[in-house]
Amino acid sequence: MTSIPLAEELLLLAYDDQTGKATGSRIGLDLGMAAAVLIDLALAGRVAYVDGYLKVTDPSPIGDEIADAVLTKIAGDPPHTPAQWLQRLRHRLRTRVLEDLCARGVVKDVDETQMDFIHVHRYPTTDPAYEAEIRGRLAEALTSDLAPDERTAALATLLCAARMEPALKLPPEQAEQAHRRLEAISAGAGFAGGAAMEDSIVRPSVALVVATLGKAISAALGTPKAS
Repeated sequence: MTSIPLAEELLLLAYDDQTGKATGSRIGLDLGMAAAVLIDLALAGRVAYVDGYLKVTDPSPIGDEIADAVLTKIAGDPPHTPAQWLQRLRHRLRTRVLEDLCARGVVKDVDETQMDFIHVHRYPTTDPAYEAEIRGRLAEALTSDLAPDERTAALATLLCAARMEPALKLPPEQAEQAHRRLEAISAGAGFAGGAAMEDSIVRPSVALVVATLGKAISAALGTPKAS
């Protein structure tokens, strides 16, 4: 199956297949999706983290409309930190991603608007194959000792930073091991020579982008409330 953008992967995990409603922190999802677009550009070798800023290293489009628009924006704007880019990109990003998924028949738009000024939409899944592949990839990374590939390591880091671990929906017998692996991947980011993930195959340039964006999301969400 052809891979889909990381922002779409994160959204599919966050939305309940049946109800079509988002679960967990809405701001966490929006920040995570903004980071996901930037990480896709880093994976494609188009942006890098340099001297505290995200900078374009190659302006060539990657063939994704949303990511290419962001690439053009980064190239044309003054330098911004990862945290600043997350805030600049998160607004209306979810709507655009949902529109793309609807257009491809992955989810459907169920309009339950009853008043002109209160718009209510649900997005139940119509093609479960994409999400099944994502969950299978994550399950293998989180319940085995195999080093995750770059995309999966990045996705796991985003899930941890955006506090979306409940979206994994793993069986209870796998939850504890998965939690430890998720934190190990995120903490070393599987990256940058992290001791927890010494066998990682993630490129250092990508690792740096993922790690800084993960920290920016965590900082934006603040300290979790005690349960």
